[in-house]
Amino acid sequence: MCIRDRFKARDVKVVIPQSTESMYMSSYDCPEIDFQEDVDLVMTLGGDGTILGVARQVAEKGIPILGVNLGHLGFLTDLEIPDLFPALGKLLKGDYEIESRMMLAARVLREGLPLKDFIALNDVVINKGPISRIIKLETYLGSEYLATYRADGIIVASPTGSTAYSLSAGGPIVNPQLEVMIVTPVCPHSLNARPFVLSDNQEIRIIMKTDTSDVMLTIDGQVGFPLKKNDSIVVRKADVYTKLVKVKKRSFSEVVRLKFRGGN
Repeated sequence: MCIRDRFKARDVKVVIPQSTESMYMSSYDCPEIDFQEDVDLVMTLGGDGTILGVARQVAEKGIPILGVNLGHLGFLTDLEIPDLFPALGKLLKGDYEIESRMMLAARVLREGLPLKDFIALNDVVINKGPISRIIKLETYLGSEYLATYRADGIIVASPTGSTAYSLSAGGPIVNPQLEVMIVTPVCPHSLNARPFVLSDNQEIRIIMKTDTSDVMLTIDGQVGFPLKKNDSIVVRKADVYTKLVKVKKRSFSEVVRLKFRGGN
């Protein structure tokens, strides 16, 4: 019996997004939606990247997400395939928890005017292109000058994103129950440039000072936006949250221990 049939047998309506139906899978007789309709819960089948993409779509609606891991590490996903059907019973009985994860809001300003807004669950990254040259990034905390980094880039991560790219660049692991931002320079050409943590009421402004067409702003490693010299990128805590459904109710320390040793 497939997932749809198990839900249907319990009078639970199953729908799929229109884009998913057309690109990845048949409809299995499930009605299509565009997330403008009322949905009580979204189930994703994939890895963390799948959740990141869905989180940006549904955050403003406040729809909880249950992730089933088909990928590798799966920090955000709660279930593995062997757990799926036993967990459905708990889900339908309401035997689960919902974690609210802080998100980031990023705004690109060009010539002082707002150009583009983004939200991210994991991180907002400014990174150089394929040519092997460092870029110059002038940073401010609010209106106060902080430092000018000569580096491959800079990462502004949420606590959820602290176990992703930021960790690979030397940033700390931060419990996602905290609401802070982690700022991590990428390969800085300096002996004293270190990651640091900002409170949730601060904002960081980064000005791209290198004249090149190869610098990109990336959102959760999935959305790219080309930057120009003197563009400003302002990152702060977002007004919306991602809600993750936790059926297994594992602690963050347990997840870190299991995932980093390669276990499930």
